[in-house]
Amino acid sequence: MNPDLVARNSQGQLESVHYEMVNAMLLNEFLKEHQKVRRLEAALAAVNKRLKEQDAKINKVNAKVELTKSAPQTVVNNQ
Repeated sequence: MNPDLVARNSQGQLESVHYEMVNAMLLNEFLKEHQKVRRLEAALAAVNKRLKEQDAKINKVNAKVELTKSAPQTVVNNQ
């Protein structure tokens, strides 16, 4: 428990909770997590974009490989 959220009596025992401060702390934590989620979403979008670009390059290379493959040839042995 955050010590700033509680009030103590003269003997140091817990006396009450500052509930008015809880909302502000929760909001602050929520905003931090929200910013983190937005950063992660942006990073994920960048990764997805890069993956799509790589997929396109792979498909292009695969198409070139298919075009350069020679057709199977049959060898006839007339002995």
